[in-house]
Amino acid sequence: MVVNFLFDSVIPHLEKNNFKKLVRKIIPVILRDEKVVCGTINIRFCNDKEIRTFNKKYLAHDYETDILTFYYGNDVNSIDSDILISIDTILKNSKRFRTHFENELLRVVIHGILHLCGFKDSDKSQKALMRKKENLYLKKLKDDAGQSN
Repeated sequence: MVVNFLFDSVIPHLEKNNFKKLVRKIIPVILRDEKVVCGTINIRFCNDKEIRTFNKKYLAHDYETDILTFYYGNDVNSIDSDILISIDTILKNSKRFRTHFENELLRVVIHGILHLCGFKDSDKSQKALMRKKENLYLKKLKDDAGQSN
C-alpha cells in the first residue's frame, strides 16, 4: 500500500512530517482490522472552493464539505483511492467542536479510510457507528504514541 500526500493549501501550525507519519501508521491498522486491501491512497489537501467544485461535479452537492472519498477497484482485488480534504472546513470544524486542529484532521482522514472500508454515514445509526470507529482508531493512535515515548 502506498499513501501519497498533496498539499495544495497552506496548513497552519501543522508539522507535516509528523502528521504524515501518524497517517501512515494508522491507515494499515484500520485496513487490517476492517479486512480491506488498498493499493494507492492519494490524500489531497485543498480549500473550500476546490472541494465545493468536486462535490458539485461528482456528487451534485453545491456546498463545501470536510472530505470527499473516491475509490476504484483495480486489477489486483484491492482499492485505489483519491481523498480530498478541505483545510478551510477542518479549521472551522476544529473551532466549532473545540478540538485541536491536528486531531480534527486525523479524525477526518480516519473517516475517509472508513469509507474505503465500506462504512457509510447517511443516517443516524450509520453516523453513530462511524463516530465510534473514528474514536477507536484515534485512541489506538494515541495509545501507540504513548507507548513509543
